[in-house]
Amino acid sequence: MTMTVEKRRNARHRVLKGGTIEFGGAAIDCTIRNLSPIGAAIEVESQTGIPDNFTLVMTSGGLHMHCHVAWRRAHRLGVAFD
Repeated sequence: MTMTVEKRRNARHRVLKGGTIEFGGAAIDCTIRNLSPIGAAIEVESQTGIPDNFTLVMTSGGLHMHCHVAWRRAHRLGVAFD
């Protein structure tokens, strides 16, 4: 059996929350898949037009965090909170 060692500074918590990526007067719907005090992983239909810096808004809970993209893969983005 192989054990995976967690190397992140802060533990991620799995969530499934609706959200919005807001920038320059535009808004793109997203799903927040996991969340930590320093960042999140979000899922989108398409990354087309999503800038490297934006505000992530969680529809429930009132989270408004300015963030920047740390990584991009297919329909997922990893963001770090500024």
